[in-house]
Amino acid sequence: MHIDAWIESVPPGAVYALVALIIGLESLGIPLPGEIALVSAALLSARGVVSPWWVAICAILGAIIGDSIGYSIGRKGGKPLFEKLGRKFPRHFGPDHLSSAERSFQKWGMWAVFFGRFIALLRIFAGPLAGALKMPYWKFLIANVLGGVVWAGGTTLLVYQVGKVAEQWLSKFSWVGLILAALGGAFSAWLMKRRAAKARAAHEAEDAAAESAAPVSTPVAD
Repeated sequence: MHIDAWIESVPPGAVYALVALIIGLESLGIPLPGEIALVSAALLSARGVVSPWWVAICAILGAIIGDSIGYSIGRKGGKPLFEKLGRKFPRHFGPDHLSSAERSFQKWGMWAVFFGRFIALLRIFAGPLAGALKMPYWKFLIANVLGGVVWAGGTTLLVYQVGKVAEQWLSKFSWVGLILAALGGAFSAWLMKRRAAKARAAHEAEDAAAESAAPVSTPVAD
C-alpha cells in the first residue's frame, strides 16, 4: 500500500501521529516519503477530515525533533557512519549523494539546513551531516526550526487552500463537467463516423478507378 493510501485509511486521530512519525524518521536520516505524507494529510484537511493546524504542528514537531536526533547521531558517528550506510544503502547514501550534500554544506553552511528542508536529498542528510561536520548546534537549531516551520507550515497551508478551492470549483461546476463530457463524447462519435465514411468513400473511389483503368479484352474472331 502506498503511503498516501495508508494515511487515508487510518482513523483521523492517527493521521497526526503518522505525519509526525514519518517526517521525523525522514529527518533523522531514514529515506521515507515525508513530503508525500504531509501533502496527503493536508488534502485530508481540505476535505474536513482532519485539522490543518494540527497537521502543520505535528509536521513541524516531527521535522525539528527528527533533525535534532539525526544531528546527534551524525555528531557521534561522524563520516564513518555515512561510509557504512553507503555500503549498505548505495541508492540513498552512496558516495555521490554524500559528496553532493557535503558540497552544499560547505558552500551554504547553516542555510543548507534551512533550504535542505525543501530538497529531498538534503532533507535526509541535513541533520546527520550537520552533526558529522561539527556544525555548532545553536546554528543548526535556528536553521532547523525555521526550515521546519516554513516547509511544514507553508506546505500544509498551500495544499489546504488549493484543495479547498478545487473542491468548491468541482462542486459548483460538476454539472458543467457532465454536459461537456456528454458533448465531447457525442462529438467524438460524430468525428469517428465522418472519418469512417470518408475512408469508405475513398476506398470505393480507388476500386472504381482501378476497374476503369483495367484493359478491356476484345473477342478473337475465328
